Amino acid sequence: MLSAPVTTPVATPVSTAPPVLSPASEAVVKATAAVVAEHAEAITAVFYPNMFAAHPELLRVFNQGNQASGEQSKALAASVVAFAVSLIDPDAPSFDHVRTRIAYKHVSLGITPEQYLIVGQYLIGAVAEVLGDAVTPEIAAAWTEVYWLFAVTLIAEEARLYQQAGVDPHRPLRPYRIARRIAETQDVVSLVLEPADGGPLPAMQPGQYVSVFVDLPDGSRQPRQYTVSSTAFGTRLQITVSRVKGVDGAPDGRVSNYLNDQAKVGDVLEISAPAGDFVIGDDQAPLLLASAGAGITTVLPIVEHLARTQPERQVIIAHADRTAGDHALRETVLHVARHIDNVTAYSWYETIDPDDTDSAQGYMDLSGLDLPPDLQVFTCGPLPFMRHVRASLLERGVPPENIRYEVFGPDLWGPTLDRAAG
Repeated sequence: MLSAPVTTPVATPVSTAPPVLSPASEAVVKATAAVVAEHAEAITAVFYPNMFAAHPELLRVFNQGNQASGEQSKALAASVVAFAVSLIDPDAPSFDHVRTRIAYKHVSLGITPEQYLIVGQYLIGAVAEVLGDAVTPEIAAAWTEVYWLFAVTLIAEEARLYQQAGVDPHRPLRPYRIARRIAETQDVVSLVLEPADGGPLPAMQPGQYVSVFVDLPDGSRQPRQYTVSSTAFGTRLQITVSRVKGVDGAPDGRVSNYLNDQAKVGDVLEISAPAGDFVIGDDQAPLLLASAGAGITTVLPIVEHLARTQPERQVIIAHADRTAGDHALRETVLHVARHIDNVTAYSWYETIDPDDTDSAQGYMDLSGLDLPPDLQVFTCGPLPFMRHVRASLLERGVPPENIRYEVFGPDLWGPTLDRAAG
C-alpha cells in the first residue's frame, strides 16, 4: 500500500500594511521612475559583474547559466521596477505574488539578510555608474530607500518561510543519495533520491521544487531548481532533469548535462527544502494541467496527489512536445491518472509518428476542448507556450485569476503579467 508523504499548507502572503515611501522620496521616484526603468537592464548588467568581482563566493549561489543569458539581469530589473511602481501608483498591480515567488526562490538557495547588504551596495553603485551625473544626492537617497523597502519586504517573507519549513538559513541544505537513475528519454533522466542523513523526507506539496547544488568537475559549484516530479512512496523524492542544449552559440547547460551523463547511483547531492507556490488547492474545481517539454515534471506529482486524495475531481491533462519520444513521463502520468475517475489527456507534437492516431500535430490548440465552468488552470513550460495557453484560455472566458503558471528560471513574466492581462 502506498503511503502519502507528509504535507503542510503552502505559505500564503501575510496581510500586512504595504510599504510606504517617505514623501520626499516618493516625489523623486515619481519624477525619475521612467528614466530608471529605461536603463534598468543596463544597471543590472553592470551590477552583477561588479558584485561578483568583489564577492566571488556568490558565484556558487547564483545560476551562472542565467547570468550568461542575461535572464537574471532582466528579471531583477523587472522586479525592482515593478516594486517601485507599486509604491508610487495606487492602481499598480499588487506586488504580493511576485514577492512570494522571489522569496521562495531565495529560501531554496539559502539567501540570508546579510547578503542583501552586499546586493544593495553594488546595485545602488550600478545606478550611479550607469546614470552618471544625473544621479543627484536626492535621487540616490530616494532609490536607496526603494531598494531597502524591497529588501526588508523580502527578508521578512523569507524569514517566515524559513521558520515554517524549520530550516536554518545558514544551513539550508541536506545530503541526498542517488538511489536510482531512470532514463526517461534520450535527453531526460529521473534521479530517485533518498536522505543520506537517515531522516525522513521534508514536508512538501505537489508542484514544489528543490534547489540541487552540484560540485562540477572543474571545481565550481552551481545550484539549479528542479521540480520534485514524484514522491509516490513517501520515503524518496524524484527529480527529472532535461538536458539543456545550447542554441545560437550559447553553451550547453553544465548542470543538466552533468546530471544526465555523469551523476551515478551512490553519489550524494546537497538539496534544499521544497519551495514554491505552484500548488493546487483542496477544493473540487475542475483542473486543466497544460504543460510543454520539461513542464511535464509539475504534472506527475499533481496527478499522484489527486489520485491519492481527490480521485473524483475532474482533470484535463494537455501536453505539447517535439515528438512522442521526447515526451518524458508520459506513460507514468497516464498510468497514475487511471486512478482518477474523470480524466482526459491530450497530446500535441511537432512531428507525429505514422502510427499515432491519438495525438495532434502542431501547437497546443485548446479551442476544441470542452472546458467546464470554474476551471482552474496550471501551466508550465517555455514562456511563449504559456503566453499562448493563457491567451487561448482568456479568449474562452477563463478568468485570469484562475490561470496559474510556473517558470523554470528567472521569472521574466510575473512582474508585468497582471497589468498585461488587465
